[in-house]
Amino acid sequence: MKIRALVMGLVVGSFSMAAFAQAPIIIKFSHVVANDTPKGHAADFFKKKAEELTKGKVKIEVYANSTLYKDKEEMEALQIGAVQMLAPSLAKFGPLGVKEFEVFDLPYMFDDYNELHRVTQGPAGKMLLDKLEPKGIRGLAYWDNGFKSFSSNKPMKSPADMKGLKMRIQSSKVLESQMRALGSLPQVLAFSEVYQALQTGVVDGTENPISNLYTQKMHEVQKHLTLTEHGYLGYAVITNKKFWDGLPADIRKQLEEAMVEATKFANDVAKKENDAGLEAVKKSGKTTIYTPTAAERLEFKKATVKVHSEMESRIGKELIQSIYKETGFDPAKL
Repeated sequence: MKIRALVMGLVVGSFSMAAFAQAPIIIKFSHVVANDTPKGHAADFFKKKAEELTKGKVKIEVYANSTLYKDKEEMEALQIGAVQMLAPSLAKFGPLGVKEFEVFDLPYMFDDYNELHRVTQGPAGKMLLDKLEPKGIRGLAYWDNGFKSFSSNKPMKSPADMKGLKMRIQSSKVLESQMRALGSLPQVLAFSEVYQALQTGVVDGTENPISNLYTQKMHEVQKHLTLTEHGYLGYAVITNKKFWDGLPADIRKQLEEAMVEATKFANDVAKKENDAGLEAVKKSGKTTIYTPTAAERLEFKKATVKVHSEMESRIGKELIQSIYKETGFDPAKL
């Protein structure tokens, strides 16, 4: 009887172990924007491709719109393993201690996506992602959102028009310096709090790619939008390093393949979504849209380029100069 019980126990244990081995690996992917934004679409695309390529061995749970964590909380949650994947904006890495990422916040650093991708998809981009490793974070990819423009409740055709405006920013010393260079008053707020702050007048305006402005309905509480396209807003897809390194090698390879496909999708959809968002804002009739002339754009650029030299000691002069070389930007020629 004892032998039979032992055999039965081993059989039941084997079934239990087999069931456990077949249980999918759960990856919680948290982000703070809506599902119908470039990042939202890309996260859903990654979920689909990852589950397809791993044949169900991995299950991706996407939590959008700050439903799991707000943007101030999510990085800590990743580091302690409460979530496995995030796609925070690049500005979030400055407060984490990797200040070099703030190079992406510098105003008018990139004139178009071609210049940008030479950096994000080149040696400089990889070098920056590698700097996250000592923080327990593995950088997987860069995803575009788009180029930012200013919105507020007053017309903004020149830097002088922005003087005294309370402008919402992410937590970033570079963005603080940018707003002060324009004579504005920077106000740090979580992304999830921006609509109400605009609605109630806690802040006068903000900066966003158009897809964020539209999907968060900020255009409903902003009378004016100036298409300055002065700065880039992008994301780094990151994961908990210990979790990632602990994955089976074949699973990790399949997830890397899914990320390559998702990154191409993310960058393609970003421009489409921003173009569509701009058309939707126009059709709403709630916001007056202004496109600066070449001379007016140059005026904004001249007013803010001093931020580059102000931030050299923080970001690194060598890094800034290497990106100038990659893009062909020369502040001395302004």
